[in-house]
Amino acid sequence: MTDIESELARLRERLLTWLFDDALPIWWEVGADRIDGGFHEAIDLAGRPVHGERRARVQARQIFTYAVAGEMGWTGPWREAVRHGLDFYIGRYRRPDGLFVNALQVDGKPSPANPHLYEQAFALLAIATAGDAALVPVADMLRERLATDRRGAAGGYTGFADDRFFQTDPHMHLLEASLVWEQISPDPRWRALADEVAALCLARFMTRDGLLLEYFDSTWTPAAGLQGRLAWPGHQFEWAGLLERWALRRGREDVHPVARRLYRYAADHGIDPTRGVAIFELLDDLSVNDAKARLWSQTEWLKAALILGRAASGDERQRYLADAIAAAKALLLYLDTPVAGLWRDKLLGDGSWVDEPAPASSFYHIIDALRAMAVWPADPTIGSAPP
Repeated sequence: MTDIESELARLRERLLTWLFDDALPIWWEVGADRIDGGFHEAIDLAGRPVHGERRARVQARQIFTYAVAGEMGWTGPWREAVRHGLDFYIGRYRRPDGLFVNALQVDGKPSPANPHLYEQAFALLAIATAGDAALVPVADMLRERLATDRRGAAGGYTGFADDRFFQTDPHMHLLEASLVWEQISPDPRWRALADEVAALCLARFMTRDGLLLEYFDSTWTPAAGLQGRLAWPGHQFEWAGLLERWALRRGREDVHPVARRLYRYAADHGIDPTRGVAIFELLDDLSVNDAKARLWSQTEWLKAALILGRAASGDERQRYLADAIAAAKALLLYLDTPVAGLWRDKLLGDGSWVDEPAPASSFYHIIDALRAMAVWPADPTIGSAPP
């Protein structure tokens, strides 16, 4: 084992100990709502649950988190946590038409807003990961509703927080969910959905130079003004990992360079050397637009470095491993909190933290990166290491 591999192993042990001993217990013991059901949106840094609106994505992500925890070998009550989340989520968020509402308001009533594609993608991911065969028809109905009612005229899907824009982000999570479904279901429509989204990404989401943008109009032309120039380093990393996994499954050698180019844009232009963290936002000329650094971007940096590094060799492999170490150290900055098992979410450009509760939504990002770290050089979504 090389020195760099030894350092990665040391960081893996530290992070997995934090996950199993601190994070999973507190987000079940404090983060689960035993009175009204489901999971709280946040825990404050004193270790108290925060009561308020309940977004559907948080419920879905916590179901995913505890299902993955069981897969990773956590001996805590992960089955109880998944069941607790599913009962609340399916019972309270699913609409009669098969779509899922965006949130429950403070009074417990469903949000009246048009269902967002983002929430539907996480519903599919949660159901797939939970492993409840009785819910397969729920996922099938949701997929078909998207295909018939929410398909965009120029490809992709509608149903966004702001109807003026089409976004790449929810499509990324739709690809993520469909890649999970195609592993557990013989239905060829899941594979077709993954291929559709991946093809759209390769054809329309990136500039001629291969930088992935965030906001488009209904024709998949970059949105007018500043919105159409935004590129998030965290999403360059996230798409890089997903496209690499998709390319490996499909034997698409032509896509591996695309994934590596996305990764390099983020690694070369989206990491602040002073703070050692992945920043939030670039412009299409690769200048910094927003220097704050969100926790989730560090996890996607870590995960992408591991995914792309597993098939690399020689100096390239060492470079990816060095990046994974840097990303793991960046993540640890966010986990240094007064109550073990919580995290901070936003590091500002001046090096100060935004004083706010720990958002439950981050746990999905954290555990998925640590799952990749736990089994490296194998890939948990494919199941084998490269030769």
